Amino acid sequence: MDLIVIDESWYQPLPGLKTSISAGGVVIRQQDGQIYIAVVQESPNRPGYVLPKGRIEPGETAEQAARREIEEEAGLTDLQKVAELGSKERLSYSKTMWKKTHYFLFTTEQIDGNPTDPHKVYKLFWLAFDEYQSLFWPEQRELIAAHQDLIGEYLSQ
Repeated sequence: MDLIVIDESWYQPLPGLKTSISAGGVVIRQQDGQIYIAVVQESPNRPGYVLPKGRIEPGETAEQAARREIEEEAGLTDLQKVAELGSKERLSYSKTMWKKTHYFLFTTEQIDGNPTDPHKVYKLFWLAFDEYQSLFWPEQRELIAAHQDLIGEYLSQ
């Protein structure tokens, strides 16, 4: 498998590309004083961990889409919304579409998930919060870094 390097070129829209609007989430849980983030890995042909997210379907709100995508990709259904985290934009993995993704912060006490996506094989992992820099997409790392205080503040309540 070729190693894909994500550089600045992934964050500059190419002329003529369609835009895909998506939604997803940073799902956190706390156990024994440690914070964990739900991440998924697509089939083995895709490197690294990513936050669960996907396209908003007609008639869905961004939050509804985020919840559906988290269930499909991570198998997590017991979600409590904490906050909206804003959106991030980049090229798709294949560089054939411009993607705008709205993110939400959720908490859960659910540990095991059974992904339900009918088209791809996803696997749920719980990443220790201090390891979020190992996420594949730089904008997902930036999203979490920008909201560290909010996450810590919420969990300390």
